Amino acid sequence: MEELPLADENEKESQEPPIPRRKLGQTGYYTSIFGLGGAFIVAQGRRNEAAAVINRALDLGVNYIDTAPTYGNSESNIGEVMRYRRNEVYLASKTLDRSRDGTMQLFEQSLKRLQTDYLDLYQLHGVHSYEDLKQLFGAQGAIKALDELREGGVVKFTGITSHKNCPVLLQALEEYDFDCVLIALNAGDVHDDSFAENVLQVARQKDMGIVAMKVAAYGRIFREGGVASMEQALGYALTYPVSTALVGVSNLEELEENVRIVRNFKPFSKNRMKQLEELTEPYQQEINFFKHQW
Repeated sequence: MEELPLADENEKESQEPPIPRRKLGQTGYYTSIFGLGGAFIVAQGRRNEAAAVINRALDLGVNYIDTAPTYGNSESNIGEVMRYRRNEVYLASKTLDRSRDGTMQLFEQSLKRLQTDYLDLYQLHGVHSYEDLKQLFGAQGAIKALDELREGGVVKFTGITSHKNCPVLLQALEEYDFDCVLIALNAGDVHDDSFAENVLQVARQKDMGIVAMKVAAYGRIFREGGVASMEQALGYALTYPVSTALVGVSNLEELEENVRIVRNFKPFSKNRMKQLEELTEPYQQEINFFKHQW
C-alpha cells in the first residue's frame, strides 16, 4: 500500500491558529498581542542571528517591533530586515533626549539605522521625573520635535514610555495627547507604584494604545513557588486591556514558545490573577527592581 505523504512544515504551520490582534488605540492599526522587543538577541546577537529571529517573527504573524537607540545594535539589526519587509511591521522607536534639537538628531540617526523613511510610532523614552517634564514641555523641548515630525509626515503617531513614578506619567498624559503609552506590567506590579491601578484606566479613557513591557522582568519574575512559566507571565499581562505585550527573546526557540502561548491565550479569571499577585508578593522588590534602580 502506498504511503501517504507527510505534511510539510509550511502546511503544518498554516493549520495553527493565527496570533490574535487587538486595536491599537485610535491609530487604526491592529497589533499582534505579542510584540517583538528590541533587546536581547535583536540587540546583542550577530546580524544574521538577529535577522533570523526578526524574519521568523514576521513569518509567524508578529507585526509590532519596538526598539530604541540605546538598545545596542538593535536598530541596525532590525534595519537589515526592514529593507525588504517594512510594510509588514508597525515600527516603534524612542528618544531619550529631552530637547527639540537633540531629538531631531536622534530621529534622523534612527531612520538611517532602521533603513526606513518613517516611523509608525516615536516615543519619549523613560519619562520618570518632573524635571523630565519641565525639559520635555519647554519652549525647545522634545515635544516640539514630536509635533514637527508628525506634521512632516515622518512620524505617524506619538507615544511615551515609563518604568516608574506613575504621577509623573499621569501628568504627561494630561498635558499632551499621546497616541500610545508603554508601561511596565506584570504580576508584581500591583505591589509597588502600580501602573495597572494608576495608569490603565486613564489611558483607556483616552482611548490610547496601551503597550505592556517588563512582562517577565528580565526573568526575575520566575521563581519556585511564584510565577512558574512564561505562559503565566504573558497571560497575566494580556488579561489586562493592553494592545500588545512586548517580549525580548534570546533565540528562535523562545520566540516560537511565546508565539505558541499567545496563539492559545485565554483571559485569566479574577481569581487566577489575584493568585499570581499573591505569589509574587514575597519577592516583589526583585521583580520591580527597575522602579528603584533605574
